[in-house]
Amino acid sequence: MSRLTVRLPETLHHQLVRLAQSEGVSLNQYIVYALTRQVTSAYTVDTLPETTRDRQKESFNTLLQNLGQASSAEIEVVMAEREPVEPEESLTSEVISRLQEHISNKRLSS
Repeated sequence: MSRLTVRLPETLHHQLVRLAQSEGVSLNQYIVYALTRQVTSAYTVDTLPETTRDRQKESFNTLLQNLGQASSAEIEVVMAEREPVEPEESLTSEVISRLQEHISNKRLSS
């Protein structure tokens, strides 16, 4: 848990105290609740109208069709030219091995 010191105007402080008392919680609990409510409101998901969703889906499908597919030879060229990087810390050697095996199996099957 983090600690934060905030300077508040007296009127705001008194309003927060009254609101916390009316809810039957501590001032700290009320402020955490109010901040959480404010922050989460920025992450709401709005439903798109069906026509907008259908247009987006159609555009996406058109894009996929226009992209086409790479041949095995093209994939090999790109893979050979890529810059090797260190894996992220969260990737265990087991996960990396499974991914490498999966890629190898895909190459063999194509």
